[in-house]
Amino acid sequence: MKQGLSRFTFYLQQTRELLEKARNEKDPAMWLFRNNARTPFFMLEALSRLYSCLHDRKQFDKLRSRFKLIEDGLGQIDYYNSLTVALASNKKIPAACKDHLKRKMEEAASHLNVILLKEGWLTDNHKRIRKITRKLEKAGWLKPEKEVMKIAEFYKNAIDSMTDFVSKSKYLFDNVEEDVHELRRKLRWLSIYPQAMKGVFQFDASSPAPAYLNKYMTTEITESPFNKLPPPGNNTSFVILNKKYFFALSWMIARLGEIKDEGLLITGLAEAIKYNSHCTDNDAIKEAYSLSGEKQDRLQKILDEAESLTKTFFNEKNLTKLLSGAEKPGKKILKNPGKRVRKAPSK
Repeated sequence: MKQGLSRFTFYLQQTRELLEKARNEKDPAMWLFRNNARTPFFMLEALSRLYSCLHDRKQFDKLRSRFKLIEDGLGQIDYYNSLTVALASNKKIPAACKDHLKRKMEEAASHLNVILLKEGWLTDNHKRIRKITRKLEKAGWLKPEKEVMKIAEFYKNAIDSMTDFVSKSKYLFDNVEEDVHELRRKLRWLSIYPQAMKGVFQFDASSPAPAYLNKYMTTEITESPFNKLPPPGNNTSFVILNKKYFFALSWMIARLGEIKDEGLLITGLAEAIKYNSHCTDNDAIKEAYSLSGEKQDRLQKILDEAESLTKTFFNEKNLTKLLSGAEKPGKKILKNPGKRVRKAPSK
């Protein structure tokens, strides 16, 4: 089996096993959410995003849309579930607000159940997965060395795109969802691709790194199982990442996640307050501050911290130093000294 196909097959098998159990549940979407089905769908979406730049863009973009639809649905459930759990013990929160958030979570699950049925994910013969597998079997997979060169180029371009995105924003954030959350989403793909590729990405732990990176080397980051790349397995060519810069990226994603969650807790509660009282946005935010025990300027401080962290991280050029190059045992395929990776030769 071609390596590209085997990567998809690995995660498709995981989703198949989860869906097999979920279809016998009263609420399949909630069961999938509670059993971490979002992770394999994330990985499949990542693979589709990557391979759309290596192969038939139309085919892989269509696959990406299918995986994203399910992942987004699970993400909506996660959002309202997180708010519900975080506010459950706060006796100041009116029951009507808690009920609203719980109802929104149930609506998100109901909507995803409709999609799962309509798209054929819950059939007893695994209709959707079988269709996807047949299409993947017909894809013109590249040879390992050429594929790795293309993957390295894709990853470098993703880094460049990320840098351009932040540069255009001029580090000015005024919305938790549209700015902080969106930045974190884009950064997170740079962490997900190496996990999804099942051993193609490996660390160069011996590369020198400046002392300022030490502030990112917390125990939570360096010992996290999520920061251990999959073993090389049967791969024969590799994309090489600088380990400490990858850890710095992981720290940034984690910290932005904490900031994002705190901000969305306030805005999510404000949404529930507005729904039940029909007040203005500003009044809802003020009431959310009061009920959550936060100071009236907390959202602005969250945005200011995100701006400061982002400016520091990108001024240090941590992403541009993340990719070391690509190689196969005993042979350097290409090296990236901070310049754009050269394009792979055509077939």
